[in-house]
Amino acid sequence: MSIGSKSTDAPARRGRPGYDREGVLAVAVQLFNEQGYDATSVSDLAQRLGLSKSALYHHFSSKEELLAVALEQALGGLETVMADAEAMPGAAIERLRAVIRGAADVLVAQLAAVTLLLRVRGNSPVELQALERRRRFDQKVTRLVAEAQRDGDVRDDVDASVVARLIFGMINSVVEWYRPGGAVDGARLGHDILTVALDGLRPAARG
Repeated sequence: MSIGSKSTDAPARRGRPGYDREGVLAVAVQLFNEQGYDATSVSDLAQRLGLSKSALYHHFSSKEELLAVALEQALGGLETVMADAEAMPGAAIERLRAVIRGAADVLVAQLAAVTLLLRVRGNSPVELQALERRRRFDQKVTRLVAEAQRDGDVRDDVDASVVARLIFGMINSVVEWYRPGGAVDGARLGHDILTVALDGLRPAARG
């Protein structure tokens, strides 16, 4: 089953007592992140949810569908950010800023799904397609960096692909330490990452 197939876009089924479709998905993604997708069985999911396998299948047809829907939440958000940035008029640096800020916001909003995406290793068709979509996104970021370098808005003594990897290494590291409701304000993360990535840590010039 591929990401974006009809099964992932199907209308939500009527829920069983205790869990609706989104609730089942949230618990499944949490379990995938805890013990790994491959190591998690349908029996593990049913036990964590307190449901029978037949009740679980009422919401999702398979473990693969759960993975596909979760990865779509992460990838769909990132691809929307990129599409919106590409449609922006003006300099490449402004589109790059929009992508960095938007990607950080997607990570905060879809923290569990993005965490799962970052742990995908390509062990199934669903995972392979997710990795390919992620590569296309990374390539577009690299092209934006290169364009901003040609415009003179980003230093050009570092390879554009390295710049893109370092920026998104910073963004992706957030899954390891950010906790919703903690001391770090998720609404400011995009601003803070953008500032460090493109403006550095030098104090602003004083007038």
